[in-house]
Amino acid sequence: MVTLIDNRGGAPRPRHPEKQSRPDTPLLRKPDWLRVRAPGSAGYNATRDIVRSHGLTTVCEEAACPNIGECWTQKHATMMIMGEICTRACSFCNVATGKPNPLDPTEPQRVADAVAKMGLKHVVITSVDRDDLADGGGAHFAAVVLAIRAAAPGTTIEILTPDFLRKAPSASEIVIDARPDVFNHNLETVPRLYLSIRPGARYYNSLRLLERVKERDPNQFTKSGLMVGLGEAKEEVMQVMDDMRSAGVDFITIGQYLQPTRKHAAVDRFVDPEEFAAYEAIARAKGFLMVSASPLTRSSHHAGEDFARLKAAREAQAA
Repeated sequence: MVTLIDNRGGAPRPRHPEKQSRPDTPLLRKPDWLRVRAPGSAGYNATRDIVRSHGLTTVCEEAACPNIGECWTQKHATMMIMGEICTRACSFCNVATGKPNPLDPTEPQRVADAVAKMGLKHVVITSVDRDDLADGGGAHFAAVVLAIRAAAPGTTIEILTPDFLRKAPSASEIVIDARPDVFNHNLETVPRLYLSIRPGARYYNSLRLLERVKERDPNQFTKSGLMVGLGEAKEEVMQVMDDMRSAGVDFITIGQYLQPTRKHAAVDRFVDPEEFAAYEAIARAKGFLMVSASPLTRSSHHAGEDFARLKAAREAQAA
């Protein structure tokens, strides 16, 4: 996972100044199934060298992602566009909140050049929320997709977008019309927990965005994800699965929420692997073409391999 961040100067700022007034929450000790071996393979080191030679900053390093060793060994990449400052303050997220800088018009081409130089087979493009922009950054997202198509035509593209809340339909439509291979937008949690976990978002707006993708381009793959361990009930997770299927979502990811700091939402419990296996079986029975459910599952973990299997499953279904 790689995040492209503008590092052209400026004094360093506190990571989460907007969260410092929140009360501390307890940090639970991680169980054995969430512990991974420290990275250090030859493939990992090669990816690290490529990342640093191209002036990229990684979320994997900053957030201590548990999958960094595996992902970097396989040269998987997630690039974050539109800056490093989000206009939302979700209680689960490790991205800083504040007033973002203006969009960099050179970014689409810089991202595309990096994708081509790294030789990525599959790339995931995500972003911060940009509520300050009239279109929520939709045109910028589309420009990045089109630039990658031109610079690296053999690379498949997955986007993980904001929700475009309170924006005109054209804000998301321009992104859909850029025709990424996979359109991903995470619901993140069950509706009951939105006020405390994702207060700046609206569950049914996010669900409607995924539905709109299918209405506008029925052949475009859609994907969404959930975190568990935040206090949700199993029945609520199954209802979200049903809502996703009603919206035509093809691929679901379910992973364990991990608390970034004491100022973030607390982990309610660590969901054991057997329960994840049960969620996977239920999701497959509900008709998802692809399911990834495990403690270490993340939206972009194994995204390239999952896309290849998703495409094969769609083709088999149509045969």
